[in-house]
Amino acid sequence: MVLIVRLTILGCCGSFPGPDSAASGYLVEAEGFRLGLDFGNGTLARLQTVCDPFDLDALVLSHLHPDHCADFSALTVYRRYHPWPPYDPRQRRLPVHAPHEAPSRLANAYAPHEAERLETDLSDVFDFQPLVSREPRTLGPFEVTPVPVAHPTEAYGVRVRHGDVTLAYTGDTGPCAELDELADGVDVLLSEASWTDGPDRPGGLHLSGAQAGALAARAGVGRLLLTHVPPWADGDAILAEARAAFDGPVERVTQGAVYDI
Repeated sequence: MVLIVRLTILGCCGSFPGPDSAASGYLVEAEGFRLGLDFGNGTLARLQTVCDPFDLDALVLSHLHPDHCADFSALTVYRRYHPWPPYDPRQRRLPVHAPHEAPSRLANAYAPHEAERLETDLSDVFDFQPLVSREPRTLGPFEVTPVPVAHPTEAYGVRVRHGDVTLAYTGDTGPCAELDELADGVDVLLSEASWTDGPDRPGGLHLSGAQAGALAARAGVGRLLLTHVPPWADGDAILAEARAAFDGPVERVTQGAVYDI
């Protein structure tokens, strides 16, 4: 079998890192190109077990909650102050595709209350590109399309296509019509599933296992991978809900897992 796309789980805990797993972060590879999806707490450490962080070719941030971007500050230190040649990050700025407020919010996270100081302008090592709803962009061999989803901040799910293979990642989202568009016919749906189903769950925030499974069934996906399960949640119950709603392959991902698509 010829490898087309490889998905590596750098971290998969929801809301905060757990005792044995970083928060949300994923690496998608094809044709030697490395695309990061989210960069939550602990993911820089995990990335270093897979590749040199300077070998990351582009990064997409689905939204700017800390469990999806907190390690961006650490990545800033790595790229800005790495002492060994031949690295010169200012000659090869990392493309970062993220919500519109990313440059200012990530700079403030790196050095709060110092917005007028030069070191909080992160454009010396990063090339920020705002995500635009449903606007495809070419990142290496991938076509990446952001789709707006329901969450209390500017947030996107992401479709990543390489040839005939498509991966969809929900980011964080509550139930919404846009999810059917995001997941339609994909080979793999990497879906958040933050809690078990129940009538008291707040809307516009997260998916239950049952809702993730129902989405996979409606969209006709090839495989469902569940992620973003918080350490305090019952992961086995969430997985059982998804399997009851979707009769295709379903798995709860773990840190370090690798999937060849």
